[in-house]
Amino acid sequence: MAVYKEEKTNTWKVYYRYTDWQGVRRQTTKRGFKTKREALAWERENLNKVQSDLSMTFESFIDIYTVDMKNRVKENTWHTKEHIIRTKFLPYFAKRKLSDIQPKDIIAWQNEMLNAKDKYGNPYSPVYLKTIHNQLSAIFNHAVKFYGLAFNPAAKVGNMGKARSKEMLFWTQDEYARFSEAMMDKPVSFYAFEMLYWCGIREGELLALTPADFDFNRGTVRINKSYQRLNGRDVITEPKTPKSNRVITMPDFLTEEMQEYIDRLYKIEPNDRLFEVSKNYLLHEMDRGSKAAGVKRIRIHDLRHSHISLLIQMGYSAVAIADRVGHESIDITYRYAHLFPSTQSEMAQTLSDIKKGATENVSKES
Repeated sequence: MAVYKEEKTNTWKVYYRYTDWQGVRRQTTKRGFKTKREALAWERENLNKVQSDLSMTFESFIDIYTVDMKNRVKENTWHTKEHIIRTKFLPYFAKRKLSDIQPKDIIAWQNEMLNAKDKYGNPYSPVYLKTIHNQLSAIFNHAVKFYGLAFNPAAKVGNMGKARSKEMLFWTQDEYARFSEAMMDKPVSFYAFEMLYWCGIREGELLALTPADFDFNRGTVRINKSYQRLNGRDVITEPKTPKSNRVITMPDFLTEEMQEYIDRLYKIEPNDRLFEVSKNYLLHEMDRGSKAAGVKRIRIHDLRHSHISLLIQMGYSAVAIADRVGHESIDITYRYAHLFPSTQSEMAQTLSDIKKGATENVSKES
């Protein structure tokens, strides 16, 4: 590498050669530095990056991490990760040397996050706090595994927040019936919420549906894609997990409703999206319908909880429910069993009956 002054512009430039990962010698130039010191600092930092020297800054390592990881995850996943990196990590660690970041620095950062507020002035939720810590830990893990960092300081400190709140809101059949009646004035809203409630599909899965996904002879709908709006673009990706690829059998009334809805759409093609609305539109309609129906406000994702809780109440096994909604059966057991406290009451009563019966038998034998 070398640093030169450009007399015409009175600025400095860096000219350097390096060997890429394929062993090919390359060269590049960086211009526009106001001072020689700035040029030398940039030269030194980029040499650290090229050589994967851990005295590089956290910000420089993020550039390496981006190259390594961006093409290995779905676009919407990377979009979320990049936002967290840019807003939650770089303001605190950008100029710190990667190898100098210690557990005490992570503790200080955690305290900042615990005291931070979102755009509405509310503290970050425990679930979000855990999520952002996991993302930071993943970056350090990458440095440990592939670039020789001695240890992961985030892992040494331990997490903050918690995985998820066990308290879930959901609608009973009666509450949903009142809500759906309030939605009948807007067909696109009515049919969208019918699919969400009676099939338990995710919001992105709903918005990716096309006429080709429906088999009305068999009464089924195929779930094999998800919709996201990223950077002003419509993006269709694979579903959340491999198990999310599934075929759902619809109740007869829903089969008729969806066939009726598709028949009403003018010149729709087999691979056109059925619900060309935004997630914000559905959120607004959820608010409107809840108020009109006089039912408690729940999140759109809680319609999925409502469907699963209904199936549990109907007596279906965790395995059968998991197949329908694209979960692992252990997740159904872990996440949703608490929705039915009456089950605990029944268990307790059964145990009491067993105890009572055993006591009576002992008394008779005596």
